[in-house]
Amino acid sequence: MKIILFCLLLFPLATFAADTDYALNIKDQRFQPNELIIMAGQKAKLVIRNQDGMPAEFESSDLSREVIVPGHGEIVIYVGPLEPGTYQFFNDFNHEMKGSIVVNPASNKGH
Repeated sequence: MKIILFCLLLFPLATFAADTDYALNIKDQRFQPNELIIMAGQKAKLVIRNQDGMPAEFESSDLSREVIVPGHGEIVIYVGPLEPGTYQFFNDFNHEMKGSIVVNPASNKGH
């Protein structure tokens, strides 16, 4: 019991919070939605599903991510916790496919 209490004191409870899942689809050579909204300070699980037959490369220098999503495939990436702001992404195989993640400030309910 002392070990569990010690571990809880070492690691803030926020690190035990569940990830929030977000879906991003690639369809008809477009990101859908082209804007995802998440809250600041949370780790986000981004599930990217490519419904097109051609591969796409999800790339974002803002998020330091670059990953190929196979045609009719799916990948998962984790981002965050992020500061408030807008983070751009695009398909490196088709630079006209663009989108963004908008990070809103976390609410301070009760403060």
